[in-house]
Amino acid sequence: MAKQVTLSARHRTDVGRNSVKQLRTRGSVPAVIYGHKDQPANLEINAREINKLLAHAVGENILVELQIAGDKGATSKLSLIQEVQHHPVRREILHVDFLEVATDEVLHTEVPVEPTGEADGVKNYGGLLEHSLRSLHIECLPKDLPEIILVDVSALGVNQSLHVRDIPLPQGVKATSDPDLTVFIVAESKTEVEPVAAAVSSAGPEVIREKKPVEGADSAAKK
Repeated sequence: MAKQVTLSARHRTDVGRNSVKQLRTRGSVPAVIYGHKDQPANLEINAREINKLLAHAVGENILVELQIAGDKGATSKLSLIQEVQHHPVRREILHVDFLEVATDEVLHTEVPVEPTGEADGVKNYGGLLEHSLRSLHIECLPKDLPEIILVDVSALGVNQSLHVRDIPLPQGVKATSDPDLTVFIVAESKTEVEPVAAAVSSAGPEVIREKKPVEGADSAAKK
């Protein structure tokens, strides 16, 4: 199942460019939590904590228990990291979106799919493993949410494939992607051979024609 971690956060009332600069100066990152019942709330989280959390994550689905400090004391909310925005050059975290979830309500999300093992068609017959579908749409309770779905492809021969319907899923998880979609396939290796064409000249043999005598040339020569 997905890793569940605890992350401290604080409510923030000031928004805008200047407030974000001040927030970053003290080592925090702006965030928002969206709830299925409550209104979205602006938060700030510790930059070092969120960087560490994401650096050790196997997949993108991370359940976070947010311990949110506020004027009326701390509250705890179970959430799922929905989106992380990074700086395009420095790659530092600019903003994080959290989605509040309930333990007894079904989640609808995507989970990455990765192969394990070496396909027989690749190992013994020189085929190529093509990864056609990178993630699956699934539904499950938060407690059953997997970080990643690993699929053993070692039995796949050349021109054999695995579809969504063939993927074994953890207990409590149901795929909602089209069952006929191809996830993995071992394709034949295509070696391009350049045709060698004989150099044949399209021009025919040169014909040497006898020059006709110029009228009056003999008489001029005798003189």
